[in-house]
Amino acid sequence: MNKDAQLTLAMPDRPVQVADLNRAQADPAPGAGTPQALELRHLRYFVALADAGNFTRAAEKIFIAQPTLSQQIRRLEEIVGAPLVQRRREGLRLTTAGRVLVDASRNVLALVDQEVGRTRQAAGLGRPSLRVVMPPGMPECLAVPATAGLQEAAAAADVDLAWLETVMDAEFSLISTRRADAGLGWLAPGPQTVPDAVEVITVEEFEPEVWVPASHIAARRGTISLEELAGLQVIHGPRRAQPSTYDAWLTVIQAVDPRFEFTDPPFRHSLAMTLALAAAGNRPAAVLTGPVIPNRTQAWPIRRSRLADTYGMVRVILQHHPLTASAALVWNGDLPRPLQQMLFDAADSLTEQAHPQPAGLISLTTA
Repeated sequence: MNKDAQLTLAMPDRPVQVADLNRAQADPAPGAGTPQALELRHLRYFVALADAGNFTRAAEKIFIAQPTLSQQIRRLEEIVGAPLVQRRREGLRLTTAGRVLVDASRNVLALVDQEVGRTRQAAGLGRPSLRVVMPPGMPECLAVPATAGLQEAAAAADVDLAWLETVMDAEFSLISTRRADAGLGWLAPGPQTVPDAVEVITVEEFEPEVWVPASHIAARRGTISLEELAGLQVIHGPRRAQPSTYDAWLTVIQAVDPRFEFTDPPFRHSLAMTLALAAAGNRPAAVLTGPVIPNRTQAWPIRRSRLADTYGMVRVILQHHPLTASAALVWNGDLPRPLQQMLFDAADSLTEQAHPQPAGLISLTTA
């Protein structure tokens, strides 16, 4: 008798062939097998792919072959049990599951890197380090003392600084997701949605510069109302450069004119070229910069820029100062206490520089 084909076991309900049992042991049902191992490299590959937007750039960034990256992403999708990316003609797009996993992956990888750093420091193999974000477009009167102050404080505390020049959103997600440790950012007027994990200290309040054609009535007055500004084409942005202030200021102006929209500047990094184009347009246009004027200097005189005079643009003051933004130093509340104290002291120093105490006054503090 053939054991594989004929031998059966007596069961109360029905006979079960041994061959069937052997197959069941060799080929377990889907989902019933041994779980596949998730490794940190899978998460690193996936984050690199999400950041790069396609397999070619991601593979180059992490120094592996593209077929290997594709294979590992498929492996990760098998482990998760769901698609993580959608391949489209215009590039890759994360699925809902992919967006959840990429955020979680950033948190896990940043925490691992931080703890490995702490382990190396405990073993005497390295110094503490901070990744500090300095957004482009920060006014020099803030960026310069902030950079110098943090560098000096880091040197005194024996800490290495790594500077990241990139945009910070209104939720400070770079900090909350541990892709950076600290940085400067903007708090727009109104209620703030700041994650609990982020510590925030406001340093100083700023306003934008407003430029109008010399022929505009506001140029002769030296001031312009919000209603007058809303009636002009206003060149400002783009939104991705400073999303928090862009959205907040747009809301303020749309309260006057619900149909109002900003016009993106064609040359974001050249105010002079933007002024020239604004003056040369067929429709009267104003230029609104990002927050660059500290509130303490609102008494600055109205004077023409030599370069702007060439194009007939004049800087004016916006009445009642409705467009503001507060610069803040932010950091992750999970940082070691010595690093948090260093950042707190740096923020305190910047605040004192922004608001010096008048001579002859005595500061009273409470314990």
